[in-house]
Amino acid sequence: MVSLLQLFWSFFKIGTFTLGGGYAMIPLMEKELVDRHHWLTNEEFMDIIALSQTMPGIFAANMAVHVGWRMRGVPGAIFSLVGNILVPILIILALAMGLHYLQGNAVVEAVFKGVRPVVVALIAAPVFRMAKTAKISRYNFWIPVVATLLIWLLGISPIWVILVAGIGGFVYGKYLEKKEVQP
Repeated sequence: MVSLLQLFWSFFKIGTFTLGGGYAMIPLMEKELVDRHHWLTNEEFMDIIALSQTMPGIFAANMAVHVGWRMRGVPGAIFSLVGNILVPILIILALAMGLHYLQGNAVVEAVFKGVRPVVVALIAAPVFRMAKTAKISRYNFWIPVVATLLIWLLGISPIWVILVAGIGGFVYGKYLEKKEVQP
């Protein structure tokens, strides 16, 4: 059984060493939870990502709570959440207290401009791994493309896209079940 201290420490490392928050944490979470500790399979990890995206609140916190709850119930959820958000909250507090000293500082602005491409790469890398795990193929690649275009170009709420995709997946699954049953 996973100890509460192990959950806290794993999410503490994830929260401490990830620049860019949320989606940039996915590679570290995958490495820690799936590859290193084997607490989750790739499919379970993908399911938790999907669930965490649909829940209100901070994505990384949702991930921590769900994994912690799955491993050790409510205490696990609390330890995972606190571990994940402790260092970022302290950094945000320190920055907020000293922000007026940093405004307009050319060095600080240059650092933030340099970090941006790294954060984009950190977010892009798991997208391609997730596409492989989700079994995106030449037959169904159009689904995430259309969903992205509906949200980005037409301004359709992601909630509607998720609901329609969920209903479509359910109907398609029922169709496949029926097809398998018939001789």
